[in-house]
Amino acid sequence: MLDAAKGVESIVDEVPAPAAAAQTHDAHGRPTKQLPRGQLIRISLYWLGISTVWSGILDIVNGRLQFGQLGVKGSEGLGALQIALIGTVIAIAVQPTVGSISDYTITRWGRRKPYIFIGGTLDVIFLYGIATSNGVAAIGAFVALLQFSSNFAQGPFQGYVPDLVPGRQVGTASGLLGLFSALGNLVGYGAAALAVRQSASDPNAFFYGTMAIGLVEFVAMLGVVMGVHEGTRVKSRHGRSWFAVAKEAWGLDILRERSFLWLVGSRLFILIAASMYPIMSTFYLAQVFGLDAQQTGDTKILLLGIVAACLTVAVLPAARLSDRLGRKKIIYVSCGVGALGLGLGAVAPILPVAMLGAAIFALSAGSFLAVDWALMSDIVPKASTGRYMGISNVATASAGTVALALGGAGVMDIVNGAFGYGTGPRAALLFGVLCYIVGALLLKPVVEARREDAEAQLEPVA
Repeated sequence: MLDAAKGVESIVDEVPAPAAAAQTHDAHGRPTKQLPRGQLIRISLYWLGISTVWSGILDIVNGRLQFGQLGVKGSEGLGALQIALIGTVIAIAVQPTVGSISDYTITRWGRRKPYIFIGGTLDVIFLYGIATSNGVAAIGAFVALLQFSSNFAQGPFQGYVPDLVPGRQVGTASGLLGLFSALGNLVGYGAAALAVRQSASDPNAFFYGTMAIGLVEFVAMLGVVMGVHEGTRVKSRHGRSWFAVAKEAWGLDILRERSFLWLVGSRLFILIAASMYPIMSTFYLAQVFGLDAQQTGDTKILLLGIVAACLTVAVLPAARLSDRLGRKKIIYVSCGVGALGLGLGAVAPILPVAMLGAAIFALSAGSFLAVDWALMSDIVPKASTGRYMGISNVATASAGTVALALGGAGVMDIVNGAFGYGTGPRAALLFGVLCYIVGALLLKPVVEARREDAEAQLEPVA
């Protein structure tokens, strides 16, 4: 695949880092040279595209299930789960594997860019397949392909912050990642809300919405490929085959990284909770408050404005505070605020109260997005960032599907059947509160500084 890319050099087993490059990294592989703000922004840009695709496509699929005669009334959660399930398994397998391979890749584009370009281009093709399919099975097949291509790009991309950003700028970089991720969520949900609204009068509305998010993703991908300077540091394969390198992603040596494993578990439950409002929003508005397609779309657009303001307010201040107070403290606060927002939505008697809950929830989501990547970047081994950041995405990739399985097909559909149509989405939000609590508890054993950094601080000064 790499041989087909123009300008790609042949893969070699060992490339010594130039002396100049070696002087710009500390003993543990963290860059020391400060990056200009423009480069930090370009490093973060692809999150705009990734978040736009996945927030938008999942919401569009939910809109088609609720209003597009794709599923059976009362089993919308099961239909959404069927569409997402196989793709999630693919995402979990692909992202760490390709991320690990990219750690060793040598090309004139850099070690990450070829994967980002190929994956981002395929995304648009598979989004077209989703847009033109009319059955649950066909849509599920193209969502699975989209998971493959998206994670083919995303695994290598996630190595950029540990690869390129010095320690003193990690908080700022994570804040920018959170900001672009939040903006991508807003763009994706906005496209989906417009598609749901227009679907009442235009049968092509869901097609246009799907292709619009593909365009955003493709432009963001090009911005990264053309604008990011990757540097020259590459791990040596020491004569091993590419199959051995790929298999390394799943090596048991990861069990030594206890803080990393606890953090992945914590992220999983926090992201499940954080998925509840976005995944359930269409079902929540239509089933709890009895809104039709146009009313649901209009309400979601209004909610989008509220959420946008709250996310914008939360992201960068949370990143700066995490530099002073510590990452974990901000995440604990985020979990408490998120649980409050979900709980308020679960018991809201009228729509304005539900909107207040969504606003509180958005403050939580913004602060978590700002700090999450900073903490992950702080503790992963710097020589294998593609591998470890890819494995961390096991939580990201599976959170939405677990939320659909437990909160949607499980809690929502079961409670709807037992207590009446419309009670299910409320129960699903309460399930999200429980997930926030579990996520906060799993965060407790995480040590914010990496083991080798702590050992270095204990060494006597000569």
